[in-house]
Amino acid sequence: MRSPAEWSQVNEDQCRHASAVLEIVGQRWSPSILLALARGAERFTDITAVVAGLSARMLTVRLKQLEAAELVHRSVVPTTPVMVRYHLTPRGVDLITALRPIAGHVQRWEGEGGPIGS
Repeated sequence: MRSPAEWSQVNEDQCRHASAVLEIVGQRWSPSILLALARGAERFTDITAVVAGLSARMLTVRLKQLEAAELVHRSVVPTTPVMVRYHLTPRGVDLITALRPIAGHVQRWEGEGGPIGS
């Protein structure tokens, strides 16, 4: 843990980047989509099959956002019909690794008062 003397050395650029990441991850469905991809889902229908309640329209929107953030890579396989696959980028894999402690926190406290701020 940092000492109080080190707190004043928080890098403003790092805070801005962290806020941008949290904004993306904090959007509804984004964590579920990233987790589905981390668990092996590759196609649009794979993701909708494992993320209950996610509409096709919202999945399209979120995948575009995650791709723009360089967390997800979209590849088109030239078959008939065309097949589109999605994979986590190295940045996306690293983010999933960073989110695991948060998921552990949620599981630990899930039954005791619900989410933070509720």
